[in-house]
Amino acid sequence: MKCRRVEMNADVVKYELGKGLEDGFELWADVVTKGWIVTDTLIKVTNENGFIVCPYIVHRRGRTFIGENDYIITDADGTKHVCGEDKIFERYEKTE
Repeated sequence: MKCRRVEMNADVVKYELGKGLEDGFELWADVVTKGWIVTDTLIKVTNENGFIVCPYIVHRRGRTFIGENDYIITDADGTKHVCGEDKIFERYEKTE
């Protein structure tokens, strides 16, 4: 079966720390030791207590950590995604 994705409007925002775009933060040490992901470009924030944390969003498959120059996409139905700067405008076209 072949299908075509249904058109849906989405809000696309380049991630900036302090804007409340993430759903939470995970300790850097836990990301490195418990995850099976490439950590080279992940955003790392040092808290007041000295712990380094990484921002993420939550979706139905779990968590996606936010990397440098990533965009946060929120679909019309509220579903969130993370997309890299290198792919964002291949997948989404500006409407405004």
